[in-house]
Amino acid sequence: QVDLVESGGGSVQAGGSLRISCAVSGDRGEDLCVGWFRQVPGEMREGVAAIYQESGTTYTAGDLKGRFTISQDNAKSIVYLQMKSLTPDDTAMYTCAADPGLGLLGCGTTAKFRYWGQGTQVTVSL
Repeated sequence: QVDLVESGGGSVQAGGSLRISCAVSGDRGEDLCVGWFRQVPGEMREGVAAIYQESGTTYTAGDLKGRFTISQDNAKSIVYLQMKSLTPDDTAMYTCAADPGLGLLGCGTTAKFRYWGQGTQVTVSL
C-alpha cells in the first residue's frame, strides 16, 4: 500500500507559477514510479509528468515541457510539480499517483498506476 497526499494547490493569476507537492508514504519500495495527472470535470484525465524515483528519470507530456517540471526531495518522500507561465487552460484538479511495479521502462505519463491521491485544485485566472 502506498499513500499519497497532495498539497499546495490554490488560485494563481495567469502568467504566475505554483508548486504542488505529493507526499509519498507506505510500502514505497526502491523503484517507485510517481506521476502527476490533471482533470477538468467532463474531460479525460491527462498525464502531466512522472518520475522514476530510483534513478530520478523524468517524463513530461510534450506540450507541457518547458513549463512543468517534476522533481523529488532527497528522501524521495515528496514529489513536486513546479508549474510556470500558467494559463486558465491549466485549471484542473491535479492528482498524484504511484506504482511500485512499473520499472524504468514502464514509468511514464501513460502508465497505469495502482495508487492515487485525493488531488489538489489549481485554478488560474486572468
